[in-house]
Amino acid sequence: MPLCGESEGMSATMRAAVCVRAGGPEVLELRELPVPAVRDGWSLVRVHGAGLNRSELRTRQGHSPSVRFPRVLGIECVGVVAASTDPAVPEGTTVAAVMGEMGRAYDGGYAEYALLPNATLMPVATTLPWDVLAALPETYLTAQGALDALGIERGARLLIRGGTSSVGMAAAAIAAGSGVETAVTTRQASKVDALTADHVVVDAGESLGGSLREIWPDGPEYVLDLVGARTAVGSLRLVRRGGTVCVAGSLSGWLIQDFEPIAMIPSGTRLTAFHSETMKGRADVLQRIVSEVEGGVYRPNVDRVFELDEIVAAHRYMEDDQATGKLVVTLRHE
Repeated sequence: MPLCGESEGMSATMRAAVCVRAGGPEVLELRELPVPAVRDGWSLVRVHGAGLNRSELRTRQGHSPSVRFPRVLGIECVGVVAASTDPAVPEGTTVAAVMGEMGRAYDGGYAEYALLPNATLMPVATTLPWDVLAALPETYLTAQGALDALGIERGARLLIRGGTSSVGMAAAAIAAGSGVETAVTTRQASKVDALTADHVVVDAGESLGGSLREIWPDGPEYVLDLVGARTAVGSLRLVRRGGTVCVAGSLSGWLIQDFEPIAMIPSGTRLTAFHSETMKGRADVLQRIVSEVEGGVYRPNVDRVFELDEIVAAHRYMEDDQATGKLVVTLRHE
């Protein structure tokens, strides 16, 4: 259990899952590395859990040109401050960290210790177990930020594309708590029963528009598109004229091929985007989310928990789209 003031004993080395080169899951190797040395403006976190994200999968595959290998991946983690250079976040503080080029420009959360910029650390008070806490930061902060970017009002209709993703499930929970009528999509009929929303639609491609019109003849006022590049143009056709589409995921990649804004965005309809980097350091938002999970208002939506030495299996599971919800890696400290 994450308790503030936890005693920290550090060894000279640590276990880490290192991405040695671009490739399949097998390029993630468990290695012994030196524990990073603390420097000004950075603090050392003893990592107890890390959520897995598809952006890490694409980095591992070689689709992040700025990343140089070998690299410890992981754009988020939760743990306890082991050595601090920030008086506001002393040793023993339970923290979460997300983004800030974590796991890309510098080593991230797939390790027993992570040296992180103080600006990324978010103190949190909680009684949640580590695997549950690790499922929340990137997922729920992204969901909340994306809904804020859409500017949804109570009583509105929201379509979430990519409803079985961890962010999709979190967005549906937040929207429901805000009085928003929600429909979510999934490409796999076998996952329908795992989803909680006002409406669940199996996305079979061209038939999606017809299925959606049976629910909302005029269409939704808002679409949160977590599939991304492959579906963004289609989402602009699904949303009610004058509505808003927010692309906040990249399950299908980064780039929309042959995108022609004047031809593809209906007049008066708005297209926006959200990147979770903007929620970096938002400890106030994360604390509220954690409290809602503790109170049973939101669900953590953990699909499966792996240990660090199972990281290859975890990435294979993620790459095969087997998850309905969040995947988490936990770290055992002797």
